[in-house]
Amino acid sequence: MRSKTNAAEDRSTGINPTASWRLVEVAALPGYQLTVRFLDGMEGSVDMSRLIFSDEAGVFAALRDPTLFTQAHLELGAVTWPGEIDLAPDAMYEEIKQHGKWVLE
Repeated sequence: MRSKTNAAEDRSTGINPTASWRLVEVAALPGYQLTVRFLDGMEGSVDMSRLIFSDEAGVFAALRDPTLFTQAHLELGAVTWPGEIDLAPDAMYEEIKQHGKWVLE
């Protein structure tokens, strides 16, 4: 089980613990999809299927393993997987705010 962090710990890393783009919930769904909820209550979805199976997937190619993909969790308000794979929560927030969904390609 991962330990919880508090605001004082987050400040020491230079991360703003009250930024609206910080995630408070993530769930992995079939088809390499995520549902997310941000600190300000905004919710949306992330479609990673195109990116994961593209020739330019890079580190995200490891997420082709569905068992690894379902291990999505939050660290310091960002979606993270084992192997130091993560997504930028601020970019995710902006896309979901504008379109309701973030499709990574």
